[in-house]
Amino acid sequence: MATDSRIAPAALVETARPRVTLRNSFQHPYDSAIAAARTCYAPRLVAPEEITDKQRVNIGASTYFGGHHTVYQHAHFEFGLENVSRQFVWSFLHAHPFYNSEQQSQRYVRLDRAQAYVPEETGKFGPAERAIYERAIARAWQRYRELGELLKPEARRILADIWHAGPESHPKRVQKVERQAEKRAIEVARYVLPVAAFTTMVHTLSGIVLHRLWRMALASDAPTEGRAIVGEMVERVREIDRQFFDRFAAGPLDDLPEWRAGARTSEETESFAREFDAALGGRVSRLMDAPANATQAVAAAYRATLGLTAAACSDAEAIARLLDPSRNTYRLETLDVGVNAPMMRALEHAHFTFAKKLSHTADSQDQRHRMAPGSRPLLTLADTRAPDFITPALVAATPRAREIYEQVMAETWAAKNELLDRGVPAEFALYLLPNAKAIRLVESGSLLHLLHKWTMRTCFNAQEEIYQASMEEVEQVRERYPEIGRFLGPPCYLRAGVTTPICTEGSHFCGIKVWQQFPKIERPI
Repeated sequence: MATDSRIAPAALVETARPRVTLRNSFQHPYDSAIAAARTCYAPRLVAPEEITDKQRVNIGASTYFGGHHTVYQHAHFEFGLENVSRQFVWSFLHAHPFYNSEQQSQRYVRLDRAQAYVPEETGKFGPAERAIYERAIARAWQRYRELGELLKPEARRILADIWHAGPESHPKRVQKVERQAEKRAIEVARYVLPVAAFTTMVHTLSGIVLHRLWRMALASDAPTEGRAIVGEMVERVREIDRQFFDRFAAGPLDDLPEWRAGARTSEETESFAREFDAALGGRVSRLMDAPANATQAVAAAYRATLGLTAAACSDAEAIARLLDPSRNTYRLETLDVGVNAPMMRALEHAHFTFAKKLSHTADSQDQRHRMAPGSRPLLTLADTRAPDFITPALVAATPRAREIYEQVMAETWAAKNELLDRGVPAEFALYLLPNAKAIRLVESGSLLHLLHKWTMRTCFNAQEEIYQASMEEVEQVRERYPEIGRFLGPPCYLRAGVTTPICTEGSHFCGIKVWQQFPKIERPI
């Protein structure tokens, strides 16, 4: 493949070892766990200072090996993670629900420097393969910069129209349009960046979750990186309390059932992709499964909570009391108190399952809705030889940007395939995949947790693909369960005519009175 002379040389790709710091932790995590266990069978609260070595051995062994792990959940560890790849975060750190993260945003932070995970040279990944790898990353970053500039004028035009910001407008309004156009441009341009790109985050876990991560460190598309980073997290905990891991913890599992079936051929993986896409029927998200009696089940659960008969409270009345924001002030809470409100827990009894297709970068945000878990692909088993990606609307609407976008997709897949053909392990080659890589998944959630997601993600400020998926999901629920669906929509739709402010986004108001037309409204950008 010919090298573009405008592409930055590989030397401009910056790499570094992962940096793991323990920002906050319990003072005596292991003894605290044993003290918690003792408290279960004591007439008083047992303090960590009272724990003896015999209790550390006996109670520790009986709880750990007996599966009584809640005692190890009390201790929490707040880590700072630097120089970790987006691929590792998506494939492992955020692939389960039991964590909290605050991660650097690619939507709103311009990434001027090409900083990415580069595997150590070993075996089939030698100097020649590393050069191919780094050239592909440098090329993607150059395209990111080009797209950011190309997309800005169209984003500026759309936003100026929404906010009525012409040449004679107040300078502050013009400045706001310029800032937002810049953000929208880099938000879309990031689709070409590789999933090897570094990220920085604050990541907090309980002790038992850290034990599980260490045991399952190889269970992702990034096992080498996983072993290194989780190993560092374990070492930081050992530095403050060696007992927490050294007494009973086992090392990482290295024989995982997922890998026993062997690699897929490109024909198999591309057939799967075609079959999945055909089943979507042109949608981003398709309702696969839902209870036949969702309304009746939720209504019955509501009546059970309040001790009401069907004669005293019909199904329609129960649904209205639960979902109508003019009658249920819980719907107006931004704190999301649903699981704490006795009557709102009735919404747990209706579950919905969707098949959906998102880009890697959009799914990285979608999976943060941890109470709507998804079965996401192991990309090393679902890789395709042909480019397989999502194109954002702003790129599709800008001909020169689309030309560059499709070119970098072809270049990226060509580099990835060349590495695979040279025998480079798939886990390394797939780091080159762009944020645009299509992810096909199955996702489920109860009405309670999907309600929160659909409220947040049908706002125009939501990421484009998640917005589209959420709108399609709401549409399908509205069609099947109109008595439920009429109460689904963004915060402004729920709050209009009930309370103020109508929009909860403050200065980030999108500029459009969505509540007046929802759901018959099109998002402009």
